[in-house]
Amino acid sequence: MGLRLKFNLVLVIVFIAGFAAAGFVSRQLLLENARDEVIRDARLMMEAASAVRTYTVDQIRPHLIKQMEEVFLPQTVPAYAATETINTLRKKYTEYSYKEATLNPTNPRDRTADWEADVVNKFRNDAGVKEIVAERQTSLGRSLFIAKPIQITNAACLQCHTTAAMAPPTMVKIYGEANGFGWKHNEIIGAQVVTVPMEVPFKKAEHALTTFLASLAAVFVVVFIVLNIMLSWLIVRPIRLMSESADKISTGDFDEPEFKEKGRDEIAVLGSSFNRMRRSLEKAMQMIGEQ
Repeated sequence: MGLRLKFNLVLVIVFIAGFAAAGFVSRQLLLENARDEVIRDARLMMEAASAVRTYTVDQIRPHLIKQMEEVFLPQTVPAYAATETINTLRKKYTEYSYKEATLNPTNPRDRTADWEADVVNKFRNDAGVKEIVAERQTSLGRSLFIAKPIQITNAACLQCHTTAAMAPPTMVKIYGEANGFGWKHNEIIGAQVVTVPMEVPFKKAEHALTTFLASLAAVFVVVFIVLNIMLSWLIVRPIRLMSESADKISTGDFDEPEFKEKGRDEIAVLGSSFNRMRRSLEKAMQMIGEQ
């Protein structure tokens, strides 16, 4: 096995090991970063929805509460305002979804699905849980969701949700007497849920990984070629010439020219030593011939 082949085998083995390690670590980091980015965006949407709820309660509802006696305005309901605002946002960002999932909602569209009911019950069973971040498999693929509890901390909300008799007649006329009543102060009645599919960010992460690994492979090919050229020119070629010269000298052919001693690297030192050995051998052969 030649020196070049040994060198290339070692180089290829090192590259494969490094390529596999770099690919594994990079993939984990990219997927983790993609997930973190999704969570940041989801939290931003959650905060936007919460801000709309607060704005509706503090600045919209007080000015329209008197009109509730004549006509029910759903725009004064924090959940309705937040949902409609996010639905408008979703026209551009269709991959996101927002829902005020409620166990006993006034508006049927807010009723919890089975998995959402499990999330709400986790909040109800453990008051210390303030946020749930998890992933679930859906018909559209893998999705991540963030959920926060909806708790009745404002006693004013109970005016519409204690009993049908106490609720504004205009609201009861629209939604009926069967749903959205029996709520209690400080009770967790639902959860704000933001859902984001993971397919798009994960595809971006995989594309970035593919680009990185392709670039790494291209760099290796260039380095491999350059190292082989340097190996051939600086090491293999001088050693081969030295070996051929040694073969000729061993048969008594001293017509081979000496190596040019250039530089101070190991090959130059080896060439200098070879020249001294050649001259010593030539003198020894001459002395033997004279005898």
